Amino acid sequence: QVATVTEYGAFIKIPGCRKQGLVHKTHMSSCRVDKPSEIVDVGDKVWVKLIGKEMKDDKLKLSLSMKVVNQGTGKDLDPNNVSLDQDERKKRTFRDYTSQKITLEAVLNTVCKKCGCKGHFAKECFMQPGGTKYSLIPEEEEEEAATYEKDKKTSLADDSSKKRKK
Repeated sequence: QVATVTEYGAFIKIPGCRKQGLVHKTHMSSCRVDKPSEIVDVGDKVWVKLIGKEMKDDKLKLSLSMKVVNQGTGKDLDPNNVSLDQDERKKRTFRDYTSQKITLEAVLNTVCKKCGCKGHFAKECFMQPGGTKYSLIPEEEEEEAATYEKDKKTSLADDSSKKRKK
């Protein structure tokens, strides 16, 4: 039986118990409820299901639901609490992981059967018959090439300074 109706839900008297439980307006109907007073009035007899209990300041608070119980027969429409679990998942906060970078650091160590180059499969190969071959440069060779270029520049600078001294 409905004891009081508030703007956020209705308090229900539980038969055989002095306690009252709250049916929040989100648990009154499967549709959106703006005003609980439009759904229930004080003194109405309703079927409810206990969906949660919480101890706060040495008081037991009971959470009830009307939307998971058939109001005509009192039959439990959600015996395994599937819809309640879904509702809880919807209310969880979304975590944005886009700021965290994903690094794989994986190298495809294979040789294409079509062109003979490393780093891709034949089905991914874009080489035209008789066309130019391109292959990936391994990282070690890149470092060697960079040091070779530096050595070359310094040797050219040394050669030019030697020519001037003569």
